[in-house]
Amino acid sequence: MPIHSLLSTAFCARAELFDEQHRNALRLFNGFYEGEPNLVIDLYATTAVLYNYADLPFEGAAAVRAGIDVLRAEIPWAQTMIVKTRNGTPEEKRGVVVYGNRPDTRIVEHGVRYSVNLTMNQDASLYLDTRNLRKWAIENLAGKTVLNTFAYTGSLGVAAQAGGAARVVHVDREREFLNVAKTSYTLNGFPIEKRNFLAEDFFPAVSRFRREGISFDCVFLDPPFFSVTGRGRVDLEGESERLINKVRPLVRNGGWLVVVNNALFVPGRDLMALFERLSASGYLAIETILPVPQDFTGYPHTCLRPPPVDPAPYNHPTKITVLRVWKEKQANSSQLP
Repeated sequence: MPIHSLLSTAFCARAELFDEQHRNALRLFNGFYEGEPNLVIDLYATTAVLYNYADLPFEGAAAVRAGIDVLRAEIPWAQTMIVKTRNGTPEEKRGVVVYGNRPDTRIVEHGVRYSVNLTMNQDASLYLDTRNLRKWAIENLAGKTVLNTFAYTGSLGVAAQAGGAARVVHVDREREFLNVAKTSYTLNGFPIEKRNFLAEDFFPAVSRFRREGISFDCVFLDPPFFSVTGRGRVDLEGESERLINKVRPLVRNGGWLVVVNNALFVPGRDLMALFERLSASGYLAIETILPVPQDFTGYPHTCLRPPPVDPAPYNHPTKITVLRVWKEKQANSSQLP
C-alpha cells in the first residue's frame, strides 16, 4: 500500500481521539507496525513531531516528505512540524522545525496540564505509551506518598500530584529535565518544594533513602533501556531483577511498585515469569498489567507487522506491571488478601 494511503488510514483510525481544542497528545502513525518503519508521527496539541528513521536527512526521506504532505492535507491544525532524524547530527536528532515556527509547550491529558519541550532531547519529553499509567496514578494515589525514579520530565509524578498525592519525590540525574516537571507543577497550580526534585543518580539516591528509613506508598520504576554511570548500570534486558530489588525496600507494606520495561527484545512471557517467581516468595503480588494505548500500538486494521518478539500477555513491548509489596509473607501471593 502506498505510504500516503497508510498515513490516511492511520489518521482516520485515530479520528475519535482528536479534541476540539487541539490540546491533547497522541501517536498518529506507528510506522514500525503500520507499514513504514522509516517513519513515526506524534501529535502534541498543534505540533506534529515526525521521527525519521531513514538513513537520510529529512529532505531525502520519502516517508517523511509524504508525512508532511498528508499532515498538511488532513490535519490542518498541525500548525508546526518538527522532524527528528535518528541518524543525524545532534541538532537533527533533537529536532528541526520544517513547517511553521513555534512548537507547542504544553498539552492536556485527562484534565492535567503537562509541559513539553519538543526539541530538548531525542524524544519529545512526554512518553505517550504511559498515558494509561498516568491515568492509573490519578485514580489511585490520593493521599499517598510517591517516589518517581528515573523521573525524566516527571509526568508520572505530575499525574500522581494531580490525583491528590500527599507527597511526590522526583529523582533524575538531569536538572534540565526536572525543570520541565516544575513547569508542569506551575501550570497546574501545584506547590514546588525543592526537597521533592532531586537531581541525583538513581543508585546513591535509593541507597540514601534506605539508610534514612524513608519509604513510600508507591514507587515508579521506569528506567531507560540501557545506561551506565559511575554509580551503577541499568540493563533492562539482563538485570531487571536487580533494579527491582533495589527499590522494593522503599515500598511500604501493601504499597505499589510500578515497573515499566520497554526492552524491545524481552518477550512478555519472560518478564511475567520473573514477576511470578518473585511473587512465589509471598512478599510480592502481581496486581495488574496496564495496556499501552491503541493509538500507540496501532489498530487491528492498520497493523501490518508484528513486534519483533511476542509481548503477550502485554499488548506492546512497553510492558507496564503494577505490583503489590508486602513486609509480611502472604499465604497466596498471587491474590491480594
